[in-house]
Amino acid sequence: MAGPSEEMLALARQAMARAHAPYSRFAVGAVLRGANGKLYAGCNVENAAYPEGWCAEASAIAAMVVDGERRIVEAVVMGRGEALVTPCGGCRQRLREFADDALPIHVCGPAGLRRTVTLGELLPLSFGPANLPAQT
Repeated sequence: MAGPSEEMLALARQAMARAHAPYSRFAVGAVLRGANGKLYAGCNVENAAYPEGWCAEASAIAAMVVDGERRIVEAVVMGRGEALVTPCGGCRQRLREFADDALPIHVCGPAGLRRTVTLGELLPLSFGPANLPAQT
């Protein structure tokens, strides 16, 4: 599985730098590539009234949906620190709404790629749109 493009990494760094994280001081940037080829960036936005903030992945998904795209084909999540910064449980499920188990998620630090995993590895035996009965 190939790593993220330089453009995706640059956008993730930029998004991370713009995060609003005055409480945790833990900035995260995310970039999604839609099936249309466009890139959608997001950052975490904290709120004094916990848990009213939102994650970087959720912000990027919202930007993608506003643009009319409904399919994610690649994702980058970037954060600082020694540990891998992967999507939280809620964001794993949010990504699942718009992607399948094969979605590559590039886990990155400011210097670049640390590891690539699939959504299926992060969210095994997931519940997604296909689990619901077809709407007629």
